Amino acid sequence: MMRWVLFIAVCCVVACSEVVEIRDEIYHPHLPSHFPEMPVPADNAITKLRVELGKLLFYDERLSGDGSTSCGSCHVLSSAFTDGRKTSPGFNGNFGKRNAPTLANLAWSPRLMMEGGVHSLEMQVLAPAIDTNEMNISITRRAEELNKDERLNKLSRASYNRDLDPYVIVRAIASFERTLISGDSRYDHFQYFNEPGALNDEETRGMELFFSDSLSCSSCHSGVFFTDNGYYNIGLYSEYEDKGLRRVTYNENDVGKFKVPTLRNIELTAPYMHDGSLNTLEEVIDFFNEGGLGHVNQDRRIRPLHLNESQKKDLIAFLKTLTDWNFVQNAAFLPNH
Repeated sequence: MMRWVLFIAVCCVVACSEVVEIRDEIYHPHLPSHFPEMPVPADNAITKLRVELGKLLFYDERLSGDGSTSCGSCHVLSSAFTDGRKTSPGFNGNFGKRNAPTLANLAWSPRLMMEGGVHSLEMQVLAPAIDTNEMNISITRRAEELNKDERLNKLSRASYNRDLDPYVIVRAIASFERTLISGDSRYDHFQYFNEPGALNDEETRGMELFFSDSLSCSSCHSGVFFTDNGYYNIGLYSEYEDKGLRRVTYNENDVGKFKVPTLRNIELTAPYMHDGSLNTLEEVIDFFNEGGLGHVNQDRRIRPLHLNESQKKDLIAFLKTLTDWNFVQNAAFLPNH
């Protein structure tokens, strides 16, 4: 009799386990009140399971050819999803050719990569995957291997109604990246949350300098994201090895033009410039103060600024108010959370 009871109990457990389903639901990112609505592609609505799957893949070193590198290797939370290096090591210890940019607020960027050659987060995921210096994989073959991972494939089926494949991988990672929203700095509290005491006198002077017509900083680093998403030559070099926007347009007038980076969390994202050639904010301010090296395509707004040492310090003090400490300490962005 006892054997029959155990047999029936086991059958019930098995039957129940077979009908258990992972249910997905729409994920609603918490947007700062002063941010515009987030653009999300119609074929990749953000859901909780897509974000969960994307985060797992973001930190999965199996997405690199030698099993040593994940997206999270070069985009580290505490550094506002940069990595503190001039360029980053990848496949077989090779180094990439550009500085790792922050991933904060990329959901609003109309074009990606420093030369603007990619038009969606989904397509951007492919760039480091196939780069021989970065992850160096065939994403099709790697997807065939990863879909044997029961947890990943179960999430893939639940969130995209298909086995894990390249379609799912790029869309899931993009879904996770769209949740990387940063808009809670002291500057935000001063400017948008009606907290006049959020900035001290030095920072306020720096803010006035930053937004002044004489410096023109805010003509490029504009809006809530502190970038106009434009592409300009700042005269970093008299000759450019990396041609920047010209790689997309084949127009010689675009040599040395790179995307204007966001200044949010700039305190944490050193080194700076497309190649990580400037190590500190002090070096950056000195560079702009001197007016660039005079490349033929240099933007006319890059000119000597004649800042004194006190003004430089004020400007840097303001830039540090753009740090969003809640963002860079948010454990929800880490694996296993």
